[in-house]
Amino acid sequence: MPLVGEYEPSPSAWVADQVAEYERSGGRRANTLRDTGLPIIVVTTRGVRTGKIRKFALMRVEHDGEYALVASKGGAPEHPVWYRNITADPTALMIQDGPEPFDAVAREVTGEEKATWWARAVDAYPPYAEYQEHTSREIPVLVARRADPG
Repeated sequence: MPLVGEYEPSPSAWVADQVAEYERSGGRRANTLRDTGLPIIVVTTRGVRTGKIRKFALMRVEHDGEYALVASKGGAPEHPVWYRNITADPTALMIQDGPEPFDAVAREVTGEEKATWWARAVDAYPPYAEYQEHTSREIPVLVARRADPG
């Protein structure tokens, strides 16, 4: 079931603009990270504190229909806010990778599974490796898959 409620765009204008253009164009435009040419997905969550709908772009790291959601925050010392939102309710999640968003459910991965997904993420977006080197926290990786209908 799609997430409904009051939408609060990102306070970062370029993120809000990219999400709006991506959605408006069905993923045909604004589908890369700025001028890198590297593909992104749009993720929708519900704010754990506010209950508002939040949307943001993440690097597209897809494998067999599942997506890695890398909570890097550019190597900052703290996790991104969206990480708390998803871990608080891993079913209040939608992913858009192309024309239509779909309901998803996420889980945090650890151990060998995390290592496998981390390698995929670094292959898709090499700066992730630098981000991990620049922070003392272990960057979490969540894996999202299409939610079961019904």
